[in-house]
Order: sequence, then C-alpha cells, then structure tokens
Amino acid sequence: MTGKRTAVVLAVVFGVYAVLLGWRGVLLIGTGDPVAVGLGIAVLVIPVLGAYLVWRELQFGRRTEVLARELEAVGGLPVDDLPRRPSGRIDRAAADAAFEKYKAEAEAAPEDWQVWFRLSTAYDAAGDRRRARATMRTAIAHHDRSS
Repeated sequence: MTGKRTAVVLAVVFGVYAVLLGWRGVLLIGTGDPVAVGLGIAVLVIPVLGAYLVWRELQFGRRTEVLARELEAVGGLPVDDLPRRPSGRIDRAAADAAFEKYKAEAEAAPEDWQVWFRLSTAYDAAGDRRRARATMRTAIAHHDRSS
C-alpha cells in the first residue's frame, strides 16, 4: 500500500504545482505583451504535458495491479525466493538464471500475457527497469487482446 499512497501524494503535489504554474501562464498571457503571451502559452503547455504523463503512469500502475491480481488468483505469480545480498538486493547470478527460465517461457508462448508478466518481473529482479516496464506493457497489450 505504500506505493499507492506515494503515487497519490505525488499526484496531488503535481496537481498543486500545475495549478500554480498554470496561473502564472494565465497572468503572463493577460499582460498583452507579445513576448509574455508567448511565454505564458509555453508555461501553460508544461502542466498539460505533465498531467498527461502523470495520468499515463497512474494508468500503467493500475493496469499492472489488475494483471497481478488476476495472475495471483490462478496461482501464476512468480515466487519471490531468489537469494538476496546482505543489502536486501537480489543476487544477480540467481536473477539471471531465473530470467532465462522466464525468457524461454515467453518465447514458447509469445501471445500469453501471463508469461510476459513473469518475464517483466524477471527483468525487474535483474535490475533492468526499462525492459521490465516495456515487457509489462507487452503483457498489458496481450491481456487486452485476450479479454
């Protein structure tokens, strides 16, 4: 639950920031000076773009959570039994070995969202967040097609 709370707090903080920044943009536009109007319009674009990005990340988190619940209901979530270092981080060699197993599953059943979800967790365990997120997006897309 801590992750959800953090996301909500950050979204609220961003909302306050966007409103304050947007108000500055309106004030700049209200001056009538061509340079200030141009700057005001540019300042208004920032909160709009930021709102879109925040919304997109919240949707990603929500959809990932839905998939995790579905996978848990059928007993398909990967077990977190990898050995850890004293710092709490997963042992890299063990993560790489688990990754190979999940990669082979994904290659054997490329249309199954469940194997892509598990592969995403393997990427995350191996420390590759960028690929973990991309693979989770693939899992979401396959889930949407199968529903």
